[in-house]
Amino acid sequence: MRSRRISRWAIVGMLVAAIAVPAGAGAAPAPGGWVGTWAASPDAGDPGVNGTGYPSYSLRNEVHLSVGGSQLRIHLSNAFGTGALPLDHATVAIATGPASPTVKAGSLRSLTFGGHATTTIAKGAETVSDPVNLTVAAGTNLLVTTYVSTASGPVTFHQDAQQTSYYTISGDHSADTSGAAFTRATGSWYYVDQIDVRNSPARASVVTLGDSITDGYASTPSTNSRWPDRLGARLNQQSVAHRLGVLNEGISANCVLADGGDRPGGPGAGAGQSALTRLARDVLSRPSARTLIFVEGINDIGQNTQVSDPQLLIAGYTQIINRAHAAGLRVIGGTLTPAPNYVGPRESTREAVNQWIRTTPLLDGVADFDLAVRDPANPHQMLPAYDSGDHLHPGDAGYQAMADAVPLSLL
Repeated sequence: MRSRRISRWAIVGMLVAAIAVPAGAGAAPAPGGWVGTWAASPDAGDPGVNGTGYPSYSLRNEVHLSVGGSQLRIHLSNAFGTGALPLDHATVAIATGPASPTVKAGSLRSLTFGGHATTTIAKGAETVSDPVNLTVAAGTNLLVTTYVSTASGPVTFHQDAQQTSYYTISGDHSADTSGAAFTRATGSWYYVDQIDVRNSPARASVVTLGDSITDGYASTPSTNSRWPDRLGARLNQQSVAHRLGVLNEGISANCVLADGGDRPGGPGAGAGQSALTRLARDVLSRPSARTLIFVEGINDIGQNTQVSDPQLLIAGYTQIINRAHAAGLRVIGGTLTPAPNYVGPRESTREAVNQWIRTTPLLDGVADFDLAVRDPANPHQMLPAYDSGDHLHPGDAGYQAMADAVPLSLL
């Protein structure tokens, strides 16, 4: 695993202490406004076919909505493109199953952008579709299909989706209701990075910012067993007045302080921009965001930057908390779960960071994920029943335990 060290003083220079601001009360939009129901952080650019992207491919992304509504709008990203992206056609539809490229009868809609069926997304930018009249329920699986006919360079994607999506290399099949043409499968999401609903019972959204544990690495694919999904299911069991959308902004192998790095168990395609760098895009700009749940730092301590001074991570956390509060969000801190081979200085750093999270007055609340999943007989390790097998990432039961550890009253 590639190691990447950062000078302590370089980080301190970057982390100029932000002036503490009052805790954000969070803003709930008026009934009928747009609410985020699904998100996935863009983490890299997939070079595609010889660096040209995927010309003449139809990419059918399957995503799982946390809350429903009577209208949709789709966000498509060119964050990691190297040039303008000409989008020829895009559609949205309800899937017939949790891992199916087939469209539910009567649900397919073509997307428009300012009234036009085609659009061009500038380098580094994103676009949002016009509103689509389509009633969807909480827990619906949607199909968002895009078609780009020409070579466009790297395709912005979220690599570790923990969800099967589909594609075809034989031209524009974005309006197909049958899944017959979509014979090839992928475990990544392409272009799509957020979906909003309108006229929803939910009035606001929770954003979860983190690394592979928030991304759901090692959960059962296509079952929506990531802890943010399980949190969304818990919220949907509450009264309508307490419904919230859940937006998952986890990236596998992501760090608080440094960009890039190797992914656990995956190719070294990078691990996204640091949490500090991507905070504005992935959290503060999300419509209807009311609460941030933040759990990240295990990669900073371990495989990537090997930060041994907890004060460096705490300085990064403080920036994130203060910036979120300034934007009107509440912030819930998540403690770092046990990590394999973290002994001596690494384990001391993890424990010091967790102690700060549990006691700092800067946070609006704590989700004690460490306590939720650790083995009471050996608190430096994960409870075997919650362990996916690699001793770092929870399995489905562990992710459920994390979701159950979030105090809903704090959201």
